[in-house]
Amino acid sequence: MSFDRIGSIIILDEKGTKKQAQKLIKQYPSITTVLKKYGIHKGKYRTQKLKHVLGVKTKETIHKESKCLLRLNVEKCYFSPRSSTERLRIAKQVKKNKSILVMFSGVSPFSCVIAKNKPVKEIYDIEMNPIAHKYAKENIKLNKLSNIKLYKGDVRKVLPKIKKKFDRIIMPLPKTAYQYLNLAKKKLKKGGTIHLYSFFKEFDEKKQNKLLKQLNIKLTKCGKYAPYIYRVCTDIKL
Repeated sequence: MSFDRIGSIIILDEKGTKKQAQKLIKQYPSITTVLKKYGIHKGKYRTQKLKHVLGVKTKETIHKESKCLLRLNVEKCYFSPRSSTERLRIAKQVKKNKSILVMFSGVSPFSCVIAKNKPVKEIYDIEMNPIAHKYAKENIKLNKLSNIKLYKGDVRKVLPKIKKKFDRIIMPLPKTAYQYLNLAKKKLKKGGTIHLYSFFKEFDEKKQNKLLKQLNIKLTKCGKYAPYIYRVCTDIKL
């Protein structure tokens, strides 16, 4: 049985049944709602339709991750609990008093995890989904953070208006982030790092990194998107 657990909500795959939902609610006492996927992630906000199966009829929850609390509507905001290990991996790399940019930031999970775990100077978030942006504002307050600055809008329009450069830029939009790479490079300080997320087929981590080492690029496998398709983070140092 395949499912995702986000706060007090479990999301089953499209073949999920009420019987499975009943079993899961008994197994996990903190779960109050079971939903199931209806269709794929689509649209410019990468959202997915969800159907209520059992429990409280809500699609809003508070998810706990790496010392953070993240409030969100699981249908109206893109969020992957499976990326929690990856978010913490990036946070551990961040050095003290550095400036970070998160493009396509959603409800600000990357920024909240970084800010709660490292004494970072400042983080700039850019997100075009107005509902996700609203939840990001709530999450900053919920986690009592003061060093995250939020911008609502298209990265292509917003980023050129930000007159500064960053030590580290995170680009968690696997399908199309590469289209924004040149824009990100213009905003990266010398010696900085870009974390570019993308999908790879038949990914061989050791083989790929051997080929890319001379270019100062490292690839890290950080999840499976579909059979034989992996979510990969490309660390680019300039």
